[in-house]
Amino acid sequence: MKFSGSGMIILAAICWGITGGLADILMGKGWDPLIISFYRGAIGLACFLIWLLISRKGKQELFASLIFWSAVAGIGVAGNFTFYFLSIQSTSVPIAATLMYTAPLFVLLISFLFRLERSTWFKWGCIFSVLLGIVLLTEVYDTGSGSVSLTGIVTGLAAGLSYALFIFGFKNAASIGKPQTVLTLAFLVFCVALAFFVNFEEAATVLTSGDIGWFMAIGLLGAGLSFALYTIGIKLTAPSTASIIAMVEPVTASLFGILLLGEELSIVQLIGMAVILLTVTTLSVKKSD
Repeated sequence: MKFSGSGMIILAAICWGITGGLADILMGKGWDPLIISFYRGAIGLACFLIWLLISRKGKQELFASLIFWSAVAGIGVAGNFTFYFLSIQSTSVPIAATLMYTAPLFVLLISFLFRLERSTWFKWGCIFSVLLGIVLLTEVYDTGSGSVSLTGIVTGLAAGLSYALFIFGFKNAASIGKPQTVLTLAFLVFCVALAFFVNFEEAATVLTSGDIGWFMAIGLLGAGLSFALYTIGIKLTAPSTASIIAMVEPVTASLFGILLLGEELSIVQLIGMAVILLTVTTLSVKKSD
């Protein structure tokens, strides 16, 4: 059971990592990140609706608290998808994926703010270690290089903050309702939220374009299949193990960007990436013990 759970999470993380590379390809073809994000969520919603219908065992009551926390998760995932793609557009897949992986850091800071967690020297050390890694990864100290834009950094961190919001909302909603119900409600809110920002004339052209296959792949891999695998796998896997496995996503995204898209990172940036990934993983494992 443990192996099957870990295997599902690994597959989900690989799917998410590949999704960033596919989105970069579409943006290279001129597609708006908002359009890509919208289709990723809309196709995901269709998948979760099907999952909900075929796995329905007993009626799921829609409590106000279930709807509220699912909506919070939906807003979080909408921000995560959109800011992640915007960060890729301004930086690169490896940098955007690594910045997004700072989500546990935001969870920790929010816990400090609302006094949900006790402050310790170890936790503050992790925070400063991640900040150091971000400085090295983005090379913000080298004002003359212009290798990473401020927009890319901000949107990458915003993707991480949004992911933290999704985690917070999903955990609370999943404690009340079934995962397929929560995901269906969350992605319904996702689509409604992005509908206010999407250019529907451009969105409609996707259906008749030669790139429809890329959009379908992003939706199926980056939302439908991956989220289903993750929600099932997380129930069969210890939290500390899941925290380590999660690092597969930024590693996969980085390899996709470097090997297939020809993106490059300096030695200093690679060191920064390693510092962030190792620190966040250590923090997540420590909290799970």
